[in-house]
Amino acid sequence: MSRSKKRRQSERDRSPKGDARRARRRGRLRRATAILAALTLACGVAAGGVLARDAFWGTSSAGPKTAAIVDQLSLSQPSPTFVDSATRLLEQAGYAVDYYPSDRVTVDFYRNLPTFDYDLIVARVHSGITNEVDAATGEKTKSEYVSLFTGEPYSATKYPEEQINRLGRAEYYQGAPPLFGIGPDFVRHSMRGKFDSTLIVMMGCDGLRSERTAQAFIEKGAGAFVSWSRSVSAEHSDAATQRLLEKLLIEGLPLEEAVAQTMVELGPDPEYDSTLLVYPPEG
Repeated sequence: MSRSKKRRQSERDRSPKGDARRARRRGRLRRATAILAALTLACGVAAGGVLARDAFWGTSSAGPKTAAIVDQLSLSQPSPTFVDSATRLLEQAGYAVDYYPSDRVTVDFYRNLPTFDYDLIVARVHSGITNEVDAATGEKTKSEYVSLFTGEPYSATKYPEEQINRLGRAEYYQGAPPLFGIGPDFVRHSMRGKFDSTLIVMMGCDGLRSERTAQAFIEKGAGAFVSWSRSVSAEHSDAATQRLLEKLLIEGLPLEEAVAQTMVELGPDPEYDSTLLVYPPEG
């Protein structure tokens, strides 16, 4: 971990939120200790995987690793089973894990996300394709991008300066209560700070049907962006992401190989024929 990263981590830990963070991590450490006592052999395999991944994730084997599970989808399709399984896998691999339910996944949460210095972000969020709007005329263009949902109710009067292409109105279905959604220009121009080679696993629909949002995260410092080629059911995305984490964290496979093996074992989404992809492909 770089000196500046340690300093930012230290500043967060000295804040009131830092006190709560330390308390959560102590609780997680106790749970992880109990798990590891029962799974000594699995832990030994995971440790080898951590060492193999360090060069890609940009962390040293001696430094603390951190991960976030951003669960905006808990608003409509909660899955405590997935959250528990993903948390357990991450903790076995030595990550301190923060969990964000839908009510914490706000516009300002996304705005500050790079400053939290996570090494790995599992984004269990709803997402979808939207059309870019011409800033001069307000008309939609043919250019598409992926919008990531927040859990924050939409308001036409809130964040007015960002409501052309950076932020938009997002709905689960026609007539559903609208939420704010973030686009690639929000990632580029409204997010504060930079990611530090963070791996982002974006579990929502269409995440790599268009590469523009993925590219924005890469330009913001992310190391790689994993997501789906088309629509995907929550159940299939949960199962595939859990298997992907097993391949990465327990077996220690390189990212592209882990994604490929996950698809071989689970296959595309049975309803939408969506496949899991890595961006950039040479990641």
